[in-house]
This record gives sequence, structure tokens and C-alpha cells, in this order.
Amino acid sequence: MTITVPAEALRQFIAAALRAVGLPEADARTVAKLMAEADLYGADGHGVFRLPQYVRRIRAGAVNVAPDIRIVRERAGMALVDGDNGMGHLVMRFAARTAIDKARASGVAWVGARMSNHAGPALLYARMLAAAGMAGLYLCVGNANHLAPWGGVELLLSTNPIAVAVPGLEEPVVVLDMATTVASYGKVKTYAQQGKPLPAGWMIDREGRAFTDAKRAAEALLLPLGGLEAGYKGYGLALVLGLLAGTLNDAAMGRAVIDFNTDDSSVTNTGHAIVAIDPAAFGDPTAFRERVDRVVREIRASQPLPGVERIRVPGERSAEKHAERASSGVPIPPALKASLDHLAADLGIAPLA
Repeated sequence: MTITVPAEALRQFIAAALRAVGLPEADARTVAKLMAEADLYGADGHGVFRLPQYVRRIRAGAVNVAPDIRIVRERAGMALVDGDNGMGHLVMRFAARTAIDKARASGVAWVGARMSNHAGPALLYARMLAAAGMAGLYLCVGNANHLAPWGGVELLLSTNPIAVAVPGLEEPVVVLDMATTVASYGKVKTYAQQGKPLPAGWMIDREGRAFTDAKRAAEALLLPLGGLEAGYKGYGLALVLGLLAGTLNDAAMGRAVIDFNTDDSSVTNTGHAIVAIDPAAFGDPTAFRERVDRVVREIRASQPLPGVERIRVPGERSAEKHAERASSGVPIPPALKASLDHLAADLGIAPLA
């Protein structure tokens, strides 16, 4: 049966596992906090679910546990960060803080990152900017190619997600977080672990037929946003976001992308980009956030279609889930619990309770 685990217990377990494979105490705590946040927000394919995979890659030497994360190029409104193959969470926290500091001085700051790794859900880093009073966006190249160019069958693109966050004054932060595919591959992996068939419309085989066997997902193609009717839009987004987050930073893109689901030992050279926008550069920041509140309330109060209970604003569901899970705990399905118990025994740490 599914159990629920307090967020603090989840953080402590993740940190203990990362310490056991060589991460320094402070870095282990930082990554554990961000991974647990992913679960609190409901990004179940990007939180503790990824821990066994991260441990395998660290043990195989694919991730640097003591990186020198640094700026290698910069101007007033930009920076390029080299992550030295460190944990992606650490690289992106550094990049987000750099973007915030630069935006306070220049109004807008674009920070790219290379030589990074998987960093969890996009919303984590967009929300970092919003917590600092900034509007902003985050984009990255995914850590495996599961998307073909529109009309093709060769897997040359990833889910390449994007997140945008805009803070209000009293209303919750507006956060759009989406993959450029119909579903993220993390969701596919959670379906496979739980033995559930995929919803129709998520994947197709190389003949263009519907594909629902999550355990054989590596044989199929994710559909881009827009599905079979308008997938050229999602394909186009995946391409241009990858060029900006990967190619611009001299990070992996196209055939250079390493499938970290099947390869535990190769360096991924993951690319990210984060953009911070200081509302104070455009006028009174409080007045801006009041205007955001007004628009959000107008949308929420607008007339719904028959049968629609309420109109939501992007980010509401994840914020509600965060509040619920912070209070009642994070659900851990049986298959995931078994995987984490095996990991704990292997590492010689206390199991997740």
C-alpha cells in the first residue's frame, strides 16, 4: 500500500543517501531539499523517484561530487556558468542566484549553464526567481532524447521543458511549467514502475500507431505538444529551447545528448538557461504585482463552460499540492518504497520510514 512520509523525513533520507556516495554535507542537504520540494509540488517523476538513478551515476563516476561551479564568461546582463559536471540542482541554484544578482543591477539577466546534470522539475528554478521578487523563466535540454522531429522517427530531441514564473502581491505565484512533449518522460517512468499502461496519445511506435506499454517505452516516441494534429508546434518549441539552453552554451543537443536512463557512466553535459527580470526596472514593483493580482482575479472569476467547476491559473494545482503534502506527507507508492528500501540497504543507511 502507498505510505505517506513527512517532508523532513524525505529530506533526511535523500541527504543521507547522497552523503553515503560522497557529496559534502552542505551539498547533500541542498540537493535533498530541492528534490523533496519536487515531490511536495507533485512532480513525482523528478523527486525521490530519481534518487537510485542519481546514486548509480555518482558511483559510476558520471557525476562530480566536488565540483568547482563557476562563471566562465560574463557581461552586465549575462553569464555563462560551467557546472564542472556537478549535480544539476547545485549548478542551477548557483545560476539562479547569479541571475537574480545581475538582474538587480541590470534589470534583466540571462544566465546559461553547461557541464551540468539533471536538475529536477523546471518549476523549482522559476520559483526561486519569484521568491526574490523577480519574474523569470527557465529552460533546459532534457537528459535523453525521446522526441523525433515532426514527421520523422529518429530520436533527436528531448522533452526540453520550460517554466515561467510571475509573482503577484497577494495571489499565489503564476507558474507555467511544461514539457514540450505531451507528457514528461519522468511521468512515463513512474507509470512503468507502478505497472500502469500509458494514456493513449502520449506515445506512438515507429509506424505511427498508439503505444501504451510503459515498460517498453524506450522502443517508442513521445508525441510533441499538440499531439498528432498540431505536434509541429511542440516540435518547434523543443528545437528552439534546446538551441538556447544547450547549443548556445556549448552543451549537449541532438545526437550529443546522453540517455542517462540507460547510461550510468557517461558525462551528460546538460545545458540550462535561466532569465531573471526585475520588475523595478520597469516601474513600481508593488504596482506591477498588484496588476498581476488583478489579472489573475479576473481570469479566475471569468465565466466557465458548462460542467466546469472552476477556472484555474497556472501554478495553482502545484501550490495546493505543496500545501497538502507539507501537512499530510508525501505519498510513496509500494514499488518506489521497495526501490528505496533496496537502496538504503545497499548504502547502509536507515530506510525511509
